[in-house]
Amino acid sequence: MATIYEQLRADIVIALKARDSATALALRTTDAAIQRAAMDQNKPIDDALVTAVLRKSIKTLAEAKADFEKGGRAELAAANANEIKLLEKYLPQGLSDAQLDALLGEVIAASGATSRKDMGKVMGALKKHPQAGLIDFGAISKLIQAKLP
Repeated sequence: MATIYEQLRADIVIALKARDSATALALRTTDAAIQRAAMDQNKPIDDALVTAVLRKSIKTLAEAKADFEKGGRAELAAANANEIKLLEKYLPQGLSDAQLDALLGEVIAASGATSRKDMGKVMGALKKHPQAGLIDFGAISKLIQAKLP
């Protein structure tokens, strides 16, 4: 099975052959960001690095999309929405709500967290968990706050 990065590179070639310049540009930009991150961190390109770069790119695009919508630039917001959809297909499938809830309960119990002051302990333990790559830490922080008094 091809890695996420190999699939992205293959899709660049497909987009170029199909003369789909918008898709090719978005994928090439992402490829450059992945290579830059690998050089900056002095790490080989693996699925964890690719996933991290994709999440960061999607977050940046979503913020820009919101700004474009506020500024009345619907065409640019639509372009960003299309690029977000394109990049999301490379992200691994996340955990279901039930799995996330069970994992969170397990980590809270293991870390001994009793209040919101202990949220850092829970987040640290989640980041070390084997399934950390599948967790959206922006969304889970709200769940942690809801579970801790």
